[in-house]
Amino acid sequence: MGLTIPDNARILRNLLMGAQFQQDHLVHFYHLHALDWVDVVSALKADPKATATLADNVSDAPFGGVTYFKGVQNRLKTFVDSGQLGLLSNAYWGHPAYKMPPEANLMAAAHYLEALRMQAKSMRMHAIFGGKNPHLQTVIAGGITCVKDMLSPDRLAEFLYTWKEMQDFITKVYLPDVLAVASFYKDWAAIGGTANFHAWGEFPETANEPESLYMPRGVIFKRNLAGVKMAEESKVTEHIHHAWYKGSRFKHPYDGETNPVNPKRAGKRPYSWFKAPRYEGEPCEVGPLARCLVAYAKGHKDIKANTDYVLGKLGVDTSALFSTLGRTAARCIETVAIGARMESWFLELIGNIKKGNTATFTPYEMPDKARGVGLNDVPRGSLGHWINIEDKKIENYQLVVPSTWNLGPRDEKGKLGPVEEALIGTPIADPKRPLEVLRTVHSFDPCVACGVHVIDPDSNEVYKFKVR
Repeated sequence: MGLTIPDNARILRNLLMGAQFQQDHLVHFYHLHALDWVDVVSALKADPKATATLADNVSDAPFGGVTYFKGVQNRLKTFVDSGQLGLLSNAYWGHPAYKMPPEANLMAAAHYLEALRMQAKSMRMHAIFGGKNPHLQTVIAGGITCVKDMLSPDRLAEFLYTWKEMQDFITKVYLPDVLAVASFYKDWAAIGGTANFHAWGEFPETANEPESLYMPRGVIFKRNLAGVKMAEESKVTEHIHHAWYKGSRFKHPYDGETNPVNPKRAGKRPYSWFKAPRYEGEPCEVGPLARCLVAYAKGHKDIKANTDYVLGKLGVDTSALFSTLGRTAARCIETVAIGARMESWFLELIGNIKKGNTATFTPYEMPDKARGVGLNDVPRGSLGHWINIEDKKIENYQLVVPSTWNLGPRDEKGKLGPVEEALIGTPIADPKRPLEVLRTVHSFDPCVACGVHVIDPDSNEVYKFKVR
């Protein structure tokens, strides 16, 4: 459309995305991934006094003590004795792949419960400028719809104080917990890795993109950090050779089509509703690890410092990053860095408001004919939207989302998707309880619904499937 959004809109978008990163990564570690490493039932055998000592040694949490951990243990016992574990029901308790002692498990279980409270706070913070959470309502073409009521002293103060509480939890609890858990699973620094990494980058700090992106744009092939290159949208293609879609050739998203075929009539070759994104013909992992590797390779001061700190604490080198453990650590590393950077964006916004600059939107007219692309990095990874406009209307719209990058199938050359590649060679102690597979798959934070929606074309209702 040939317009530049106001500085305040750029800053508010950064703050909203920063809040999303804080929430998303916190929820992922504690509520979607931690129980792959933490045996909650084992926590019932823990000594609360020893647990309190352990917690004091590994974190600066504002909660703890013998009475606190005894109370958490009693709550867990009530769950277990009732036979209804609720949030904690879907796990392989007692699995031989669990390595943490009961006291470490009790500490982690307590922090799991505390993170539920922080999750609610983070969602409220996101809604201050976003209108609601999830699916914020205020980001639009031309900027953001925040007006004077959203930029009031009360709203600004609420955001600031909630951000501070979130950042304290991230640095004093989340980071120490990641280090504590990782110390028992260093063998996973050699399991679950991939070879290629892609990031569009995120958080523009001026109107110049990608030069000003706080999390930089780039692509890395064959784990060669010294060979990091700028990522270009023209080099992205989507392949459908092993997917249930019509067509035979890969296409750039501008020319992309989404024409499903009946799986029953498609033969044995296709096995996925996901397309297979490729960059220069290569599969690429996207997400926190990809962003951190690109930033580290480019000498990003904050990411490099945080990464070297984590590696030093664990006594491993950079090769450990190319793994399930590295992927989990990278998510925390960038959360610490992005959260800290949010303070400077907030102060920039306050400075503009004090100068009387409250503009958050630039008016525009829809062009008769145009094409455009939006590239950014959301918590799960690289996100691209490609649009063609004809007669002021959308003629074609294609998305390549993070879970499509990571969960996509093989291409016509037989090259595996990133998750498929990462699972090769995974040790399995009990095939009927594949906890180790879950560790790697969950480390990508997969979202199938982000990449594929299966709906009834007549009723427009989402299909539901019960898999036995």
